[in-house]
Amino acid sequence: MTGKERMLQTLRFEEPDRPPHFETMFELEYEAFGLRFPDRNTWAGMSAAQKERAVGQCMEIYVRIVERFQWDALAVYWPWSDPDGVRAAKRTFGDRILIGGIVGMSVWAIESVPDWEEFACDLKERPAYIHEVARERSRTAMALIDRMADAGADFIHVVNDIAYNSGPFISPADCREFIIPYLAEQMAHIRQRGLIPFVHTDGNIIPILDDFLSLGAACFQSVDPMAGMDIAEVKRRCHGKMALMGNVQCSLLQEGPDEAIRQSALYCLENASPGGGYIFGTSNTIFPGMPLRNYELMLQVFREFCVRSQLARECL
Repeated sequence: MTGKERMLQTLRFEEPDRPPHFETMFELEYEAFGLRFPDRNTWAGMSAAQKERAVGQCMEIYVRIVERFQWDALAVYWPWSDPDGVRAAKRTFGDRILIGGIVGMSVWAIESVPDWEEFACDLKERPAYIHEVARERSRTAMALIDRMADAGADFIHVVNDIAYNSGPFISPADCREFIIPYLAEQMAHIRQRGLIPFVHTDGNIIPILDDFLSLGAACFQSVDPMAGMDIAEVKRRCHGKMALMGNVQCSLLQEGPDEAIRQSALYCLENASPGGGYIFGTSNTIFPGMPLRNYELMLQVFREFCVRSQLARECL
């Protein structure tokens, strides 16, 4: 079974030969391979020839990541939101894995509020302006989605952090007015283009989980355990409607101890993988400063689980 087949099967809520795995980002390329992605701040000023070389450099690293860590999909993160990167990844991997692009800043979110005092006032005093900005962000996002669809993407990962550990960053009612309709518009546009919509937020979205289920997203990534998102409960509420990805606790992957990493990984696998609809991964990304050995330990637990599951199936 190819990685792409494995991804598509689990997104249909069918059990593949093993749960699929990939990460939204892997930024330990130097620790793993002695290589570095091009500086993210240099992309805008590159000539066409320089960009072609830089994209090739990214593909060299992606090939190593996919092969070493057995990824079943890749959301091209360098270059960011760029159809040239998606196009190159499709040439590099073909249909062996699912290829996607990332779109951020598509709604009002924690990372896209320029002035918090002004934003708080505008929510109550200038709601028409908040909607105007939201509409423009959504239009920009959908134009970018179109460019990546034309480049051959299989899926689009829409990433906006709209929650803290305590809950949504604005009230659930305000989320339903100013955020949910625009995310739903983007999910629908992705589907209209024949692509698979993924959606991301960190934090606790339990108060608006039903609203997320209404978006039409194929998969919700993060399922943040540090914010109290119990994947067993989230799976119970979402199964058959929206697949899940993530939940292995990043703070444990950062600091350990080993046994806690093992327990977090196993909890996800045992509670979320049965019946399909789950992609194994961390609750955020493999970020700079995380010990590479801890990610490798997480994957060791994953491999052991897959072997045990296969043996159990053969004994039935």
